[in-house]
Amino acid sequence: MADEKEVAAESGKKESGSVTVSEMITALFPLLNFEVLQGRSGMDSEIRSPRVQKLGMVLAGFTGYIHLDRIHVFGSSETHFLQTLDPAGRAAAIQRLQKNKICCILVTQGLQVPEELLDVAAGAGIPILRSAAISSVAIARTTGYLEERLAPRMTIHGVMLEIFGLGVLLVGPSGIGKSECALELVMKGHRLITDDYVEITRHGMDRLTGEGAKVLQHHMELRGLGIIDIKELFGVSATGSFQNIDLVVRLERWRPDAEYDRLGLDQATTEFLGVQVPVMEMPVGPGRNIATLVEVAARIQLLRQRGHKPFRLTIDE
Repeated sequence: MADEKEVAAESGKKESGSVTVSEMITALFPLLNFEVLQGRSGMDSEIRSPRVQKLGMVLAGFTGYIHLDRIHVFGSSETHFLQTLDPAGRAAAIQRLQKNKICCILVTQGLQVPEELLDVAAGAGIPILRSAAISSVAIARTTGYLEERLAPRMTIHGVMLEIFGLGVLLVGPSGIGKSECALELVMKGHRLITDDYVEITRHGMDRLTGEGAKVLQHHMELRGLGIIDIKELFGVSATGSFQNIDLVVRLERWRPDAEYDRLGLDQATTEFLGVQVPVMEMPVGPGRNIATLVEVAARIQLLRQRGHKPFRLTIDE
């Protein structure tokens, strides 16, 4: 296994991509009970943004701010706006949709949809979904799903653990002892999140989580022992499904000619998906108990989060 820099260079950022209208309906049907009013031929339309947009801006003529890759909500405000227009004005407002093929329209509160809107959407291939949920609930649930589904992701080789409530990511070259270190930490009472395969997901602008593949969840590969099931060996409390990434510990082989931090005054960082994460370099050599050192590194990081420095140098003038 390569270290995280090499793997990131090879695999790069896993694009957040898109989700089709059909996929969203399937995922959110238990929560919003969608009814497809029109546009079954447009079920493959792609949603590329987790944010939603109110359809009222388009109906009012402000088409310069329209985002075609967002879901557009048709609620009570849009209904009342159309009711204020005469038939010719209502038809003209709805006709503006023909020039802007948005990916999907979501009607909330079980509102009745004007026939003109159904006709224009049918001609443009725009799916129209209806839910009985009020707009605020429909928007919150849709946005929550899309934020998770479209979140930026990348995959690296490493080991993810929870130590004293902190998410600690172990990285380093193949054979350095990441899995053996993780096993000893589990035996000390900490929790394994994933071994070998870590999928990193960015939430918002500054939060990263790490999780593993579902098929090998709670398993660990150890040379000489093969694949072992941590959950079966040590119990359910020894495992977890995902964890925030609070600290990266980079294991590297001890080099006598290398210079290592002796005071711990500076806090180095590394970057994943545009987010800076604290990193500690950990040289691996004979006689060094790496699991204990990683445990202490987690304690040091906890102190730093509380505003304490592990060592403060005072110079008397």
